[in-house]
Amino acid sequence: MKIGYARVSTADQSLDMQMDSLNNAGCERIYTEKASGAKDDRVELQKALDALREGDVFVVYKLDRLARSTKKLIEVYEQLVKLGVELVSVCDGLDTTTPTGRAMFKMIGVIAELEREMIVERTKAGLAASRARGRKGGRPKTDSKKIERALKLYDSQEHSIADIETMTGVKKATLYRELNIRKGKLSKVE
Repeated sequence: MKIGYARVSTADQSLDMQMDSLNNAGCERIYTEKASGAKDDRVELQKALDALREGDVFVVYKLDRLARSTKKLIEVYEQLVKLGVELVSVCDGLDTTTPTGRAMFKMIGVIAELEREMIVERTKAGLAASRARGRKGGRPKTDSKKIERALKLYDSQEHSIADIETMTGVKKATLYRELNIRKGKLSKVE
């Protein structure tokens, strides 16, 4: 079975062009969505993926309709491979039902892996250069006395978080992190 997925980013955009293309590609069922591609919790995409069975073909108008980043695209493709499902992107000319299409997708994966490794190398080199100049990096430490005062004010239940932040200079994220450490939800990292 051919299952299609069409997505536009905003409610005022039209799905018509994608729908026509997916219908012309022979899709028997099409899931549509009006949501940003940056969102990971796209309901209709998940429904489409859940509907796929071994031997099915998943069809999209363009790869950017499926995922905004190469990393996310590779994740979705790996999920399709596990299911035994092929991927077709109409406008990109990508069809993993063919040996050439599978090879092209693997090349995309290799390029994405290279990109990730280069980012890691640049980050490590930048951190090493900073350390060589005496900089440590990371978040600046908040004075433990300020944190203790903020926690006491919080425990008193007489002040809002905004008031505590103003009175102590402890940011609400720091206060919540300390509260989670206290509750055992996070571990203290020194």
